Parts: sequence; C-alpha cells; structure tokens
Amino acid sequence: MAGRLLCEVVKSARHDEMYLYLDKARGMAPVPEILRERFGRPLPVMTLLLRPERPLARVDVAKVIATIREQGFYLQMPPAKEPYLLDLFTKRDDPPELGGGREES
Repeated sequence: MAGRLLCEVVKSARHDEMYLYLDKARGMAPVPEILRERFGRPLPVMTLLLRPERPLARVDVAKVIATIREQGFYLQMPPAKEPYLLDLFTKRDDPPELGGGREES
C-alpha cells in the first residue's frame, strides 16, 4: 500500500471549516496539546483511503500524505475570505438614492 494512507478526518467544534487529517491507526496522539486546546473537541467527518491519484477538493493529496507521515497529522485551515464577501459583513449606510446617508427632517 505504498503511497496510500488510511486517514480519519475530523472537524473542529470551535472553528468553522477547520479540519485535521489523521493517520487512522494513530488518531489524535501525535497532535500537540496546544493545537488540541485550540481545535476543541474533534467531530468525526469521514474515514478515507488517501491515494496520490485521487485528488482532494482543497488540498494537494500528496502533501497531506507526506505531512501525516512526517508529523502524524495535517491541519486544514478555513479558506481565506474573499474581499468582496467581507463587504457582506460591513455595516454601511444605504446609498442616497435609497434614502440613506442623510438625516430625515
């Protein structure tokens, strides 16, 4: 099974879209305590067989396999927010044509 790895994927109970890819045989044991505290309770997502010829959606599968073999886990951080999406969370006045930006008398 060279190049393949049986992997357990867990998500963070504290951080949306943060995942740990773990060697199924070793579980959370290799994850440093400080990361465990920050990550929170791991919630099981899936078990899968990682193979170099089978791509993952957001990360390079070869990098994930190599990192898990080297340090025992791979941390997938949430995706960066697109600048135009950040505008959805910024409070603004309505444009003048919609009655915003001026005091009513």
